Amino acid sequence: MKATYSQYTLHFKRPSGTSRGVLNTKETWFIKITDGSRIGIGECGILRTLSIDDRPDYEEQLQWVCENIHLGAERLWDQLIEFPSIQFGIEMAFKSLESDSPFLLFPSSLTRNEDVVPINGLIWMGDKEFMKEQIEDKLKNGFKCIKMKIGAIDFQTELNLLESIRKQFSPEMIELRVDANGAFSKEEALYKLQQLSEFDLHSIEQPIKQGQFKEMAELCGKTPLPIALDEELIGVFHVTEKKELLQTIQPQYIILKPSLIGGFKGTKEWIDLAEDLSIGWWITSALESNIGLNAIAQYTYTLQSKMPQGLGTGSLYTNNFQSPLKVLNGALSYDYNIEWNVNF
Repeated sequence: MKATYSQYTLHFKRPSGTSRGVLNTKETWFIKITDGSRIGIGECGILRTLSIDDRPDYEEQLQWVCENIHLGAERLWDQLIEFPSIQFGIEMAFKSLESDSPFLLFPSSLTRNEDVVPINGLIWMGDKEFMKEQIEDKLKNGFKCIKMKIGAIDFQTELNLLESIRKQFSPEMIELRVDANGAFSKEEALYKLQQLSEFDLHSIEQPIKQGQFKEMAELCGKTPLPIALDEELIGVFHVTEKKELLQTIQPQYIILKPSLIGGFKGTKEWIDLAEDLSIGWWITSALESNIGLNAIAQYTYTLQSKMPQGLGTGSLYTNNFQSPLKVLNGALSYDYNIEWNVNF
C-alpha cells in the first residue's frame, strides 16, 4: 500500500463574501492511496483563519501520513486529533479504497438516483443588489430553504432584504436561516436577535464569536430565535469536552462540518451527544471540491435527517471536478449521465 498527496487550488467564479472577508480561492489537498489495482481518494480541505489545523506544519503532517499509511484509518485518525481535515481525508481515502468505485463510499438510494437530499440555497454577502439577485435565483430554482450570510454590510439593509422576502413568501413557503459567522458583539447580539425574530426565521448561526461560553449560554437561554453553534465546535477534540460545551451552552442546534471537526467519526460523536441532550443538528460542507462534497453528501444521506442540509457549494468554482452531483429543485441528487472527470 502506498500513499501520495497533492495540492489543488479552487478558484471562485466570483469573489464570495463572509464576515471574515472575501474569498477568491480555496486551497485543498488530496491523499491518494494505491493498493495493487485499487485506488482510494480523500480530500483534506482547510479554510484559512477558520480551520484549527491551518498551521505551518500542515504539509509536513500530510507527508507523515503518507509515510505511515500502513497504520490504517483508525490508528491514523487517533494520531491526527489536532488535524481534523486530515482525519476526514484519511477516512474518505480508506473508504474509497475499499469501495467498488473510488467515488461510491456509502451506497444508498441517493447514489442509485432513487432519492435526494434537500439542501438550503446559500446567499453570499455582498451589496444589496447582488444579494437580492442571488435570492431571486434560488427561489426560481425551487429552493424551499434559504440561508443568508449576514454581518458584513449594513444591518438595516440586511433586515430590509429579509423583510422583502417575507412579504412575498410565508414561513410555510420558504424557510429562512441566517449565518452571522460571529459578527455581532456580545453587547448588541440580543437586540439584533430580537429584530431578526420578527421575520419568522428558522435559526441564526453563531451570532457572536466562538469561545465566549458564558455569553453564548446566556444568549441561548434568552433568545427569541433558535441559535445554531457552528464555529463554536471547531478545536473541541475530545468527547468529554464536546459534552461539556453542549451542556454549558445548551444551544437549540449544532451545525456539523466534517472537514472542520474530524470527519465522519467526529461528526457522529457530536450527533450522539446532541441527540442525548435533545439538541437539533444538520450537516454542512465547508467549500470542498466535488470530491469532498460527494463523500459528505453520501454520508449525510445515511443519517436520514429530514432537515435541509448545507450541501450546495459545488457550483461555486471555475475549476471544480466534473461529477454526477446535481442540484435540482432545491435538492442534491445524482445524474449518472454525467461522469467523474478526475485525473491525478
